[in-house]
Amino acid sequence: MLGCAEEGHASLGRDPDWASYTLGVFICLSCSGIHRNIPQVSKVKSVRLDAWEEAQVEFMASHGNDAARARFESKVPSFYYRPTPSDCQLLREQWIRAKYERQEFIYPEKQEPYSAGYREGFLWKRGRDNGQFLSRKFVLTEREGALKYFNRNDAKEPKAVM
Repeated sequence: MLGCAEEGHASLGRDPDWASYTLGVFICLSCSGIHRNIPQVSKVKSVRLDAWEEAQVEFMASHGNDAARARFESKVPSFYYRPTPSDCQLLREQWIRAKYERQEFIYPEKQEPYSAGYREGFLWKRGRDNGQFLSRKFVLTEREGALKYFNRNDAKEPKAVM
């Protein structure tokens, strides 16, 4: 069973009916719709219904899902969520865009800053007594393996560490 290149599942017990002939991958119906939304990267055809040029068939034969995974998923961070067939379209779309459009798993420097091991920012916290929203500083650090919460922007020590 070949399965979908994006979700790694066998499409309802049979091989996928769709393929991206520019990427060399076989995909399910659901993922084919997402691929169609990024035509600058992926061109989609039906495996059974569309006419295929000889060069396209040769490209698919020389590439395929395993080769695409080896190339486009070579540096997927261990914490990165890989979509499953039951996930919403938004999760699958972001996976496909990260993988092919932004090529985040080929070039780790293209990944979001939270992948770098340190992230600092502010969130709004609603006050317990008066219900007013107040800005609170948070620091997420991989080195310390912690999320720190500060109740004042200028505080030197965190109020809590998780």
